[in-house]
Parts: sequence; structure tokens; C-alpha cells
Amino acid sequence: MTAHRSLLFLLPCILALRRFESKRRKEESPMEWTEIIMKVPSAQLEQAADMAQMAVDGGIYVEDYSHLEEEAREIAHIDLIDEELLAKDREHGLVHLYISPEENPKEALAFLRERCAGEGIDCEFSVESCAEEDWINNWKQYFHPIPVGEKLLIRPTWEEAYDPQGRTVLHLEPGLAFGTGTHETTRLCLELLEKYLKPGMSLLDVGCGSGILSVAGLLLGAEKAVGVDIDALAVKTAGENAQTNGVEEKFQGICGNLTDQVAGKYELVVANIVADIIILLTKDITRYLNPDSIYLMSGIIDTRVQEVRDALEPRFTILEERQEKGWFALAAKQKS
Repeated sequence: MTAHRSLLFLLPCILALRRFESKRRKEESPMEWTEIIMKVPSAQLEQAADMAQMAVDGGIYVEDYSHLEEEAREIAHIDLIDEELLAKDREHGLVHLYISPEENPKEALAFLRERCAGEGIDCEFSVESCAEEDWINNWKQYFHPIPVGEKLLIRPTWEEAYDPQGRTVLHLEPGLAFGTGTHETTRLCLELLEKYLKPGMSLLDVGCGSGILSVAGLLLGAEKAVGVDIDALAVKTAGENAQTNGVEEKFQGICGNLTDQVAGKYELVVANIVADIIILLTKDITRYLNPDSIYLMSGIIDTRVQEVRDALEPRFTILEERQEKGWFALAAKQKS
């Protein structure tokens, strides 16, 4: 019994050591780290962990007690399990992410919320280390003007002193919507946008978030832009960013699911969302395209990019692919 009891604390000790190591790293740093905790059904835990790993370079760990008894017998060879472990939630697991301020925790949280919703992951989020309302503002000191591609400079509105470097400046207040230009998916899409957008084009931005793609398109010469998002707050933020950049008369924000509320045809369609939604969108996106229109897609994890290619193949020719840190962006055009 004594030997068994010494093993009963193995899993709690592992978790405690992980928490201690994370705490030690944060205490050694003069900066305040943010811990984001994702609570998801056990069946979706692996999918959520993959998503979390793509949001940050490292510093995640997973708590999963769904097979506690089986693993205790098979791995630790014990039958008695500590009561604290037995009381753990077996139906849900937790994914912990640790993010330093310069890695932009606010953007990571917005990204995870949007992507989990798009992938159908039933996820609850909580934030620790400091109050959410504090770091929503505190992260701003690490978000500075960002050159993107060859033509754009993303300038947060609170940065008064900046050098435009001869670039087109996009003044951005992201609010609580995803899209600042710091994440790979947005940067890749902006790079394709500035390459394929021609002055006078009409632009449809599906899943517009903060409106960064719509506003960038208008600043680069688009005649009009329509931004669609299922989140009313995102649509509001996109409209405010259009106004900040003096292009509000050319921008229309729509709150709706994909193209349900959209009418007309567009020379350029951008969709910076997730693979599953892009595949779904691709089924009837040609209704909104002219024969020579360009279709830009981003937010595609490397493990899903072939599925997107397969969905495009019957009706589209892929013009270009770009990738960064496991994320893909594609440009396509209808086949003749």
C-alpha cells in the first residue's frame, strides 16, 4: 500500500512542476505574462491544443483526465487514485497558453476565439496573471507600427511618432476584433492583397474582423469594400477603422453568416478564416465572382491545406501559395 500511495501523487506533482516552471519563468521576467486557459470537451481537446500551438511559439500544456483510471493502471500500474484527481472534470480538458506581452496576448485571444468558433470547437476562455481589462490596454505598449509587404505600414492609433517610410499608412484600432497585422494569417493575406488588388476593384472581405483587409484594400485603390462578420462587435470595429482612415463612404459593414446577406459580384474576394469555413465558402463563392475575379484565402493550417486545394481544384486554378510558421495563404482564379 505504501508503494502504491507514493505513486498516487505522480500526476499532481507533474502538473505542479509544470505550473512552478511557468511561474518561475514569469517571475524571472520583468514583464507580466498572460495565461490563457481554454476549456473544451475532451473529444475536441487535441484539436484545440493544435490550434493553441499555432497561436504561440511555445509554452502550452494540456490537462486531460478523461481516461484517468485506464492510464493510471496502464502507465503507473496503480489501482488507487488520489481523491483530488478523481474529482477532476472528466468531460472537459484544459489547454494552458503562456504569452509574453510582446507576443500580443490580446491578439492571441481574439485569434483563438475566432478560429475555435470557425472550427466548431466548443471552447470557454479564461485569462489569468492580470485582469483582462488591464492587459487589453497594457499590450498596446508592445504593438508598434508594422511594415507589411512592399506598400503598407500598419500604425496603431495610439502611436503618435512614426516614420511612414514612404508606405501607405493604415491607422488601426483593433478593439476586441481579430486582425492587427501581427499574426501570420493576416500578414500573408495583406501581402497577397497588395499584389492582386488593382485600382478600381470592388472587394468582398468575408470574416472581416477589425476590417484591416477591407481598409487596406480601399487605401490601395479599391473602389468599394464590403466587410462581413458574424460578430456584430467586429463589424462595428471595422466601420470605425474605415472612418479613422477616411474611407467610410466606400465601406459597408454587414453582420451575417458568410455570404448570406451579400449581393452583387466582386473583382476580389478575401477570406481570412479557417480551412473548414473556406471549404464551405468555396462551394458557392463563384456566385459573387466575375470571370476574371481573384479569390484570396488565409488562415489555413498546414495540416488542412491539401483539403482546401482539393476543394478549389474543380473550378479554380491556384495562382500562388505563401506560407509562414505552418500557416498558408492561397490566391486562386476561376478556370476558363
